[in-house]
Amino acid sequence: MSQATATTMTIHLNGVLSDFVAANVGEDGAYEDVSEYMRDLIRRDKERVEQQAFDRLKSELAHAYAAPDTAYHPLTAADVIARNQA
Repeated sequence: MSQATATTMTIHLNGVLSDFVAANVGEDGAYEDVSEYMRDLIRRDKERVEQQAFDRLKSELAHAYAAPDTAYHPLTAADVIARNQA
């Protein structure tokens, strides 16, 4: 894992969103501060996006594995290179 530099970001929330964050932070909330809450939200969203990509890959692989053997034909490395260069 590469070492990343910290980035400071400023967000502005009004009304219902601000109240919602405030309810989740502090003594009565699940998070000590807004930064911890935002990092957790970002991590969860990142995991969601990665899971969606993995699910798409699994679906594509399941489709490929379900194809009959007659759907496949042998390729050499040269065939693959030529196909990718086209």
